[in-house]
Amino acid sequence: MNFKLHSEFKPSGDQPEAIDSLVQGIKQGMRAQTLLGVTGSGKTFTMANIIEKIQRPTLVLAHNKTLAGQLYAEFKELFPENAVEYFISYYDYYQPEAYIAATDTYIEKDSSVNDEIDRMRHEATKSLLTREDVIIVASVSCIYGIGEKEDYLALALMLETGLEIPMDAVMAQLINMQYTRNDFDLVRGSFRRKGDIIDIWTPDSEHTLTRISFFGDEIDKISYVDAITGKTEYTRDYIELFPASHYATGREKLNRAIDKIEAELEVRLNELREAGDMIAAYRLEQRTRYDMDMLRETGFCKGIENYSRHIAGREEGEPPCTLMDFFPDDFLLFIDESHQTIPQVGAMYNGDRSRKEMLIQYGFRLPSAFDNRPLKFDEFEQRMGQTVFVSATPADYENKHSEQVVEQVIRPTGLLEPEIFIRPVEGQIEDILAELKEQKKSGDKSLIMTLTKRMAEDLTEFLKKENVRVTYLHSDIKAVERMQILNQLRNDEVDVIVGINLLREGIDLPEVSLLMILDADKEGFLRSERSLIQIIGRCARNDHGRVILYADEVTDSMMNAVSETNRRRKIQKEYNEKHNITPRTIKKAVRDVFDIVAENSRESSGGKGRGKNSKGGIDAVRLINEGVSGGTEEENNKLIDKLTAEMTKAAKELDFERAAEIRDIIIELKGKK
Repeated sequence: MNFKLHSEFKPSGDQPEAIDSLVQGIKQGMRAQTLLGVTGSGKTFTMANIIEKIQRPTLVLAHNKTLAGQLYAEFKELFPENAVEYFISYYDYYQPEAYIAATDTYIEKDSSVNDEIDRMRHEATKSLLTREDVIIVASVSCIYGIGEKEDYLALALMLETGLEIPMDAVMAQLINMQYTRNDFDLVRGSFRRKGDIIDIWTPDSEHTLTRISFFGDEIDKISYVDAITGKTEYTRDYIELFPASHYATGREKLNRAIDKIEAELEVRLNELREAGDMIAAYRLEQRTRYDMDMLRETGFCKGIENYSRHIAGREEGEPPCTLMDFFPDDFLLFIDESHQTIPQVGAMYNGDRSRKEMLIQYGFRLPSAFDNRPLKFDEFEQRMGQTVFVSATPADYENKHSEQVVEQVIRPTGLLEPEIFIRPVEGQIEDILAELKEQKKSGDKSLIMTLTKRMAEDLTEFLKKENVRVTYLHSDIKAVERMQILNQLRNDEVDVIVGINLLREGIDLPEVSLLMILDADKEGFLRSERSLIQIIGRCARNDHGRVILYADEVTDSMMNAVSETNRRRKIQKEYNEKHNITPRTIKKAVRDVFDIVAENSRESSGGKGRGKNSKGGIDAVRLINEGVSGGTEEENNKLIDKLTAEMTKAAKELDFERAAEIRDIIIELKGKK
């Protein structure tokens, strides 16, 4: 199928020009371009329009799960008829294997796999191999090895009605594909036999079983049935089944790999023994020989990815096969928030290698474990294809490699970049007090940015003595309190928040119309050009936003940030005047995890309003407040149960930001028991 965009909106503002320019650049063969789009300008909608016009498989790369989840939901809504897939790390929790030599502490790998995300990863690779209208939204985990594409394809099982093949042969092949036989409790990646029927729950299927019906040694029927009701949903004449694991490989190739691993083991053991490290040699031999026994018997072992180089048949140092290798050569790549995503991709390899060096040195892993790794940055560049960097503040890499930079600075809401004023440090406290009094009269809220925690706390204490409703926010504040503080501002319980870097990105506070930045002339990460532009953007949700920079001198970062903001504001203002658009402050309901838990509590009880439910439970909001402030153990336990259920639900709905917030609340409550 072709990509078909579904939306009630049409490109507006400078979106049409941005779309046309980027599309022409792609058609002209430009290797890399940049979409410089301000927050709220509809960058995702622009990307979607480009995909529809170009009609190529697309990878959208994000720097964290939360952003990836938001993009996936948006693209899923925009392309309901096409294959929009989601590929992120499938761990809810992950503690990598590590060794700390200074304390002789070995940390075993510990993880909790999210079954739903694992299913979606399999669905992503299957879609790439079976259709062309595919959009994959992925985090940077897509640059890690996932097993060889050739092995994955070679093990695929093609079945069709009328094919003569014994049931035992089909089951043997399924086992070779890493499926397990389970006649009692069928789960994803397993199959069962009932008479002349084989039911298979493929790893990419959400709730549908593949049923193969035999008549003797002939396949009589291929149907899809509901896993719970057993009701047939539809039938097919042909089916292609893919392995249950991305690391599945053929038996012959696996046996060759085992021989190579054992040969490497002998070489490494001799090295350790000659160095006099008998403990490391003993440890390595016991662990590796156990793993080889498991591979011979079952075709799998814990930590099999550490032997991936031998299993894949790669040479030492050769890059692993990743999700990017599953794409055709002409795929499109969008790197969202590229100023953060690109550095993160570059940092992955070094961090992974430094951890493995200790494991290998002290006999926990073979040297070939180095090749179970993410791509190096130059390897990533070789696989990038035609790329569009997407960011409000493109970094040096994007500027250097882009053949054209396309701007998108007009917001559909008509909102402008905030006005910026530079004032001297001398007398700044008096000036801050005067500004806050004016803000109080208008009912608007304010943010004050400092450089240190101590300064934030001291300034907060001073303002309190001046009868200002103020609080501070920095990294020492726990997750629960952070959410409460932000909501206090939005609910008119406080007028000012004093913070450091936590207010720089990702905080959406439309009530804030004034941002005051102290020590704006102190060059560094917190006061770089890009950081200042991001900070200034915190006021872009209000129709009369202002930013005051307090400084003794105007640094290059300040000058560039102010110039860029004023340039964008001028373009936006001229557009509004030409089209008679009146900017309006964004209205956003105050909702947080407390409200959501309370709603779920009321919905589950069938009651209205607050109070005790039909099961004698206590209102979730009151429980949270009491739990955080030191409620009884029984109340804490009840609340933890409620929040655990809500966290699981949020993770399943791919709302990882909310799930992480609830997780932090649970950890805090458990600490008070």
